[in-house]
Amino acid sequence: MRKDRKNSGRTILSLILAMAMLLGVTGMIQPTVAQATNDKSSAQIQQEIDGLKGEKEALQAEIDALRGQMSDSMDSMEEVVDQKNLIDQEIFLLYEQIANINAQILAYGVMIADKQEELDIAEGNLATLQDQNRARIRAMEKNSRTSYWSVVFKADNFLDMLDRLNAIFKINKADQELIEDLTEAADEVARVRDELQTQKDALDETKQELEEAQGQLETKRAEADELLAELMTEYQGYEDMVEQAESNQAQLDTEIGELEEEYEEAKDREYKIWYEQWLAQQQAQQQQQQQNKPSSSGGGQGGNTNVTNGIKWLVPCNFTRISSPYGWRIHPVHGDRRFHSGIDLAGPMGTPIYATRAGKVTIAKYSSSAGYYVHIDHGDGFGSRYMHMTHYVVRAGQSVSQGQVIGYMGSTGTSTGSHLHLSLYLNGSTVNPANYIKF
Repeated sequence: MRKDRKNSGRTILSLILAMAMLLGVTGMIQPTVAQATNDKSSAQIQQEIDGLKGEKEALQAEIDALRGQMSDSMDSMEEVVDQKNLIDQEIFLLYEQIANINAQILAYGVMIADKQEELDIAEGNLATLQDQNRARIRAMEKNSRTSYWSVVFKADNFLDMLDRLNAIFKINKADQELIEDLTEAADEVARVRDELQTQKDALDETKQELEEAQGQLETKRAEADELLAELMTEYQGYEDMVEQAESNQAQLDTEIGELEEEYEEAKDREYKIWYEQWLAQQQAQQQQQQQNKPSSSGGGQGGNTNVTNGIKWLVPCNFTRISSPYGWRIHPVHGDRRFHSGIDLAGPMGTPIYATRAGKVTIAKYSSSAGYYVHIDHGDGFGSRYMHMTHYVVRAGQSVSQGQVIGYMGSTGTSTGSHLHLSLYLNGSTVNPANYIKF
């Protein structure tokens, strides 16, 4: 129904413009229309509609800009997420490296402890041997029986003295060699221990560096989390603004729709006022013309009458120029070859249309092709159809007499100019109106 009202509004607008050009009465009628109602005019409503549409366009521009900012914000969030992923991976690798270094430090600690224990034992053995050697020498020096001189003078002979001295020297030499071996072993253990300690210290230093790097990455990740939270808040803000703008747009659409209905009503109202004034002028002119016609012109209302096969037919309007006959033709709108099922009678818009014969109105409605049209069943197998009216003044189910006004000539539907399309039907099929009505 809404679509029909809009089509009706567009049709009415075209009618007003066409009538104004044909009759040159627009300037005279417009002031009367403005004075006839206190309601807003269609021009005022159109200004309001244009203003609301401007607001809607501005809102759309705002929405587009917000969506652009949302897209940028989303890109930024994706970049931050990518950075966080890299940081998380780096931190994970650092965790693994630190765990590995901790294991190495623990192992080095065990080895250092073992070497330290070996060193302590070696140093203890060395100290014991040194103490024993020094004690023996002192005992030998203090005890005359074991002094070098007692050994020498107690010898039975020179050879015995040499043997005794040699024994003393061998004992001392063996102690010295053992002391040297123990010293070398202790030195080697100390060297290995020191190397292990050096490697452990290096690992401790590396671990400290890794922990510092980990701390820096943790700081970066915290910063990234904070930035991501800010971006998400910003994105949500844009999203809320877009939602509000779209809600405002929907409200504007509702207001525009209501104003468009008001506009259609205003156009209908203005057209009716205009048409009543115009019709009054036309009727006055036609009455004047009828008064000036000779009494023998015949036909009463409408054109001439004639009798065909015992049936009296009336030309349905006072203008009888046939602009398109019955039969095949090139369609003036669609441009293809089609069968024309009636006769077109050209005339000024608003020309009264009369029933060619008495009968009953079976159709009075609008269609996109025929415009406003009326179909009359004459009750004897014949029917007549009148198309492209500005409007009709009868209704379906109404009985009409021959010559009764049923509507007014126009150009509604698929039409290129003001005319009446008249079709005659015999038992449901179209026939050439010219075979029955003398135009």
